[in-house]
Formats: sequence, C-alpha cells, structure tokens
Amino acid sequence: MKKNRSWFTLITFCTGTALVAALGLAALFTATTVTFAVAGNPEPSSGNPVNPETQEAGNTAGGRTYVGLITDNHCGARHDMESGLNPSECARMCVRNGAKYVLVDGQRKYTLDGKPDELEKLLGQRAKVVGTLAGTTINVSSTSSGQ
Repeated sequence: MKKNRSWFTLITFCTGTALVAALGLAALFTATTVTFAVAGNPEPSSGNPVNPETQEAGNTAGGRTYVGLITDNHCGARHDMESGLNPSECARMCVRNGAKYVLVDGQRKYTLDGKPDELEKLLGQRAKVVGTLAGTTINVSSTSSGQ
C-alpha cells in the first residue's frame, strides 16, 4: 500500500522555495546597497576619504579647507564634565600639559601643526583650517572662526 504524502510534500516544497527566494533576495539587496554606498562616496586618489562637509572650499592657495572642532589630542571632542571647565578651558589646560592641537570632524582626528597662536584662540570652537594634509597631520597655513 502506498501512503498519500501529497500535502506534506507540497508544504515542504513551498517552504523550501520560499526560503531559497528570501535568501536570494537578501543577497541581492545587500549587494545593491553596498554598491550604491561605495559609488556614492568615492575616495580621492590620495587614499584619504573626502567628507563634503569637511572639504568646503576644496583647494586654495594655502591648501585644502577643513572644518571641525579645534581641541586637544588628550580629550578630543569629549572633555571631562566633572572638571568644572568648559571645553575651551579644558583644551587649553591639556595643551599646556603637553597635548597637541587636533581638528575633530566626526570620527576623524587630524593633528594640527603650525600657527599655535591662532589655534589657541579657537580652542573648543568649530573652525575652518586651511592647510596641506600629510598623513593625519594638517600643516596649517591659516584659520578662521567656523560656521
């Protein structure tokens, strides 16, 4: 005698087909998303990613323009709130104790080299820095108060 397994076979076949289709579509959507993400954020030929907000004016006579928070490499953009100092005062104290000036733009940190008097005035503020990038160090040619 032959048992009738038609319902069980039909349900198994439909479930298997649905799982294979779902995995295929998930792989297709993932690949498409990655492709558009990479195509939407091209990297320059130097290998350093370009952030449109950072590279405002592009190339100028003194180099490129970078925008971000001028602070120190000890605290970065997150100063100790329990110290009772505002970000400018905290950054000044850290620089006096040997920290270096940095420009923080989102997740990126650039060490700033040159123009310490101008950088001192802008500590703890958003500012525009014009200079040339060498690795992660910007050789500063000029600064101005930010946006």
